Amino acid sequence: MEEHNEQEPGVDLSPENLKRAFKAFKKRLKLTALDEDSHLGHGPFSSGAAGVCAIQPPNQYPAEVWQELHRQGKVRNVGHGLYELPKAKNDKRR
Repeated sequence: MEEHNEQEPGVDLSPENLKRAFKAFKKRLKLTALDEDSHLGHGPFSSGAAGVCAIQPPNQYPAEVWQELHRQGKVRNVGHGLYELPKAKNDKRR
């Protein structure tokens, strides 16, 4: 089978649009993490906030934009439409 790498007409994969999408993704990730950490429902015997790892990217950008950012290594696809920032090389959590 041939691999189809051409973009669909009307999909803007310019560096400026990718930069805006990545900035929107980081902002949504930060706001989602702050919202999750601000809930009062964390139990007194829990080990603290687990943190938000992956989110559904902003829907004002098409899936092709997120696939391109994934191909560039700026975001990591964790499945089911969720993306996260890639882990740092010195991050020992996983």
